[in-house]
Amino acid sequence: MYDLRERDFTKETLVAIDAGRESVAGRWPNLVSVGILGSLIPEEYGGAGGSLTDTAVIYEELGRGPVPGPHLSSGVLAALVLLEGGTSEQQRALLPEIASGERTFALAVTEEDYGWGPEFIRCPARVTGADFAVSGTKLYVHDATEATDLIVAARLENGSVGLLLVDVRTGGVAIRALPGFATSLCEVSLSGLRVPRSALVGGGAEDGWAVLERVLLKAQLVLSAYQVGGLSEVFDLSLAYSQTRRQFGQAIGRFQRVQDHVIDIVNHLDAARWTTYEALWKVDTGQQDAVAAMHTAAVVASEAYYYGCNSAHDVHAGLGIVREYGLTLHTKLSRTLYHYLGSPRYHRKQLAQALGL
Repeated sequence: MYDLRERDFTKETLVAIDAGRESVAGRWPNLVSVGILGSLIPEEYGGAGGSLTDTAVIYEELGRGPVPGPHLSSGVLAALVLLEGGTSEQQRALLPEIASGERTFALAVTEEDYGWGPEFIRCPARVTGADFAVSGTKLYVHDATEATDLIVAARLENGSVGLLLVDVRTGGVAIRALPGFATSLCEVSLSGLRVPRSALVGGGAEDGWAVLERVLLKAQLVLSAYQVGGLSEVFDLSLAYSQTRRQFGQAIGRFQRVQDHVIDIVNHLDAARWTTYEALWKVDTGQQDAVAAMHTAAVVASEAYYYGCNSAHDVHAGLGIVREYGLTLHTKLSRTLYHYLGSPRYHRKQLAQALGL
């Protein structure tokens, strides 16, 4: 993994990708070649059969980059959707191609009225002969411009949420990147889209939102590990700068206020790492209170990355906003991921329910 970052995703490369001078696609084959996308996929489908903890360790290192691309969208979210809810035919057809990188998925859930609950899914999928007719717009979809396929959450005629497998080359799919201070967010417009009924994940045997709810909790832990890795790199940058930047004849790390900012980062980092890996342990070992731990980790890791980046900018002052320095890669991502798979407020409400409060 260190070789991958040192060879293919150096700071200079990441800054160039962020500035639009290079693309993720040019580096994607090298990332795929190390087997990251198959970490959660069983060996029978061409993956490594790893646990959530195994995968989280990989993603913590990816977060240090931060290494961009649809690795979380495809290798974690899409793989878990198929493992949790897909038919055996869908699993046999798609999981090996996800593991090999032949197909890359993005998860299209959120809409204009943004939220991560089933009540926010309004995009309709109506039965028309042997197909579903789908129309609507999905907003803030991660990595869609890099995807060959989508998993679209749509409202079925019976009122439930269905998850539809959609080839982006199908007529009626339009994708555009969303500009602004965010990373890899897209708008997906669906107009006149028709997909076969066989594209419904699970064939309708289970409500799609129930599947997605289980998937989002597990994927959130991998995302939390990615945020831990990002904040770990932010801490290293801040500590090194505080030791080398001199003012008034001494390193700025000798000043109390600078020390306060560095300690804030340390506290956020420790809290995020401990809650994330405790939750991973509880899930992988089947502990009864795992759900509460998962929501706790989601809250702590998202807030830690966000506020830790704020403190890092307090340490760096003007240098921190220089793109070539690299800190803003993490600042942008900490904002982008803050609400992803559920905001801290959402997870606090879910935590209260899990605790019976």
